[in-house]
Amino acid sequence: MQLQYKSQAVAKPYFIAAIALFVGQILFGLILGLQYVVGDFLFPAIPFNIARMVHTNLLIVWLLFGFMGAAYYLVPEETETELHSPLLAHLLFWVFLVAGALTIVGYLMVPYASLADMTGNNILATMGREFLEQPLPTKLGIVVVALAFLYNIGMTILKGRKTAITIILLMGLVGLAVLFLFAFYNPSNLVKDKYFWWWVVHLWVEGVWELILGAILGFVLLKITGVDREVIEKWLYVIITLTLVTGIIGTGHHYYWIGAPGYWQWWGSVFSALEPIPFFALTVFCFNMVNRRRRQHPNKAATLWALGTGVMAFLGAGVWGFLHTLAPVNYYTHGTQITAAHGHMAFYGAYVMVVLTIISYAMPMLRGREVNPERAQVLEMWSFWLMTVSMVFITLFLTAAGILQVWLQRIIPNPQAFMAVQDQLAMFYWMRWLAGLVFMAGLVVYLYSFFAKDKPQTAAVGEAQPAAT
Repeated sequence: MQLQYKSQAVAKPYFIAAIALFVGQILFGLILGLQYVVGDFLFPAIPFNIARMVHTNLLIVWLLFGFMGAAYYLVPEETETELHSPLLAHLLFWVFLVAGALTIVGYLMVPYASLADMTGNNILATMGREFLEQPLPTKLGIVVVALAFLYNIGMTILKGRKTAITIILLMGLVGLAVLFLFAFYNPSNLVKDKYFWWWVVHLWVEGVWELILGAILGFVLLKITGVDREVIEKWLYVIITLTLVTGIIGTGHHYYWIGAPGYWQWWGSVFSALEPIPFFALTVFCFNMVNRRRRQHPNKAATLWALGTGVMAFLGAGVWGFLHTLAPVNYYTHGTQITAAHGHMAFYGAYVMVVLTIISYAMPMLRGREVNPERAQVLEMWSFWLMTVSMVFITLFLTAAGILQVWLQRIIPNPQAFMAVQDQLAMFYWMRWLAGLVFMAGLVVYLYSFFAKDKPQTAAVGEAQPAAT
């Protein structure tokens, strides 16, 4: 099966790179999980702080590759025109991949303080903050790649058909690029630093990234269900409105205890409590569209990923976010393993799964077929359940660890020391690590599904065999 537009083929290397980096992220997640219970594992070769940087940075980079690949695939179809510059898209791919790889190698091979000295951090100090550990040249490279990418996508949208999906996607991508500029603002005042640091981290994942999520999911559901575009667009407008209203002001739930004005405890609590609503609407949207479908799309795996995205995003970002978002509750849970539980399921449910959804839908066509063979789809659906169920258990084990941590460290009359409490959480950390192994097994099955082929049909006894030629 040929692509509708030749320039859609640009998405293929982005998707391949995203999956490869995803594997790297999970490998370092397993290293981290083991270092929680075997403290000197791989020390001093890969210290805990370096493994954590690599794990979180790979998460961001591979999701960005996935978003870019998704945009390059869906925008030509939505705009009914070829990509403005496929050559620029290919060039940006290699620039971003090489910059990302060199950054990870720098983390692993050079002490972080030396890396900062080597890369101009004394000229403009931007390093050392969680999720934004990248050296200055890498950050500048990200800005250049983002601007050139937006130019390419924006020009394509301008010259073609305008749809709600492309407009929402473009809004999300512009917001992603603009908000990253706060990574360069690093005031000496710690309160101001944390205040604006969340303008990148929170307003990405609980703001503009959700617009990208909605656009990608809307596109896939439009293709696999055949539901009228007007219906899908109305749902998307409602979801993104709820997302922006709750997500932007909901940033206040990060300002409770950093020295910001006290009114943020009210604003943050009220609007954060409303944040599960858009995710619930997303879940209803997915199931409603599939139930109203006008055709039975042969790509069953993509349909499963789409439905799973709605459910897991609601559970991870919505339910687990709500569990500790109210200020009186957050007072005790802030910075505990409950936060880690929410973070793991939210990222997996909202963003990992939507990237895997678009890859599941688009990759067969990028490889010249409408859908994967039946056996490949069965394996992919097995990988879905292995990864999703194991992520549920990872979240449950971290939640249990967090509850015990809160009790022993912050509530009992004679609170125990941090490391004394960590020793008592070892059982939950071991179970989390075992669940992580199952997740890795699911990812291996997912990779194998790309190479699986249906077994050749064998003729029944007595049935005529094809003549030799």
